[in-house]
Amino acid sequence: MREVTATGHSVEAAVESALAQLKTTKNQAEIIVVDKGKKGFLGIGARSATVTVRKLETPLESAERFLQDICNQMGVNASISAKKSGRNIFFELKGDKIALLIGKRGQTLNSLQYLTQLVINKNSDEYLRVTLDAEGYRERRKQSLIQLAERTAHKALKIGKEISLEPMPSNERKIIHNALTGIKGISTCSSGEDAFRHIIISPEKKPIQKA
Repeated sequence: MREVTATGHSVEAAVESALAQLKTTKNQAEIIVVDKGKKGFLGIGARSATVTVRKLETPLESAERFLQDICNQMGVNASISAKKSGRNIFFELKGDKIALLIGKRGQTLNSLQYLTQLVINKNSDEYLRVTLDAEGYRERRKQSLIQLAERTAHKALKIGKEISLEPMPSNERKIIHNALTGIKGISTCSSGEDAFRHIIISPEKKPIQKA
């Protein structure tokens, strides 16, 4: 139930009745006064006040509806679960044809995550950070990136030359950087702008020994 029409001896009483039925508060509702009512004289001609109250979506509900609409439009029958920890929101998508939501190397999933973050922060009083996952893809991708980082680092050491990786979003570049912090003789840096930003893995130059 998202809308209730209620009556009362005053507008305030009618609003309180509607809010109680919707189990919400004034700042989470849209209130429309249909009839202000009339006290009458000695009760004669009195008329109750009438209001219509609509329960507004929370930022989390707006984001869930957005994701569900996208899934429906893409023909994906997906269930959506959400967890909130402070300002961090974690959405998990599960269902059939989930690969359509992930896309090549997670590109579709990353785009959906970005759009969902825009939706959830549109009417939020505080900035919320969104993480969107689908059937545990994020963890699988993380392990794949760690293996890629280690293989590339060993190759760079072997050939003695720097190697550039393909462009990646910032969260994936961070995984690469962290994975190689413990490998001696290797340094990493990011290069490029926007969608072309990528990581360069380089063997550190050894100092020249003086005779």
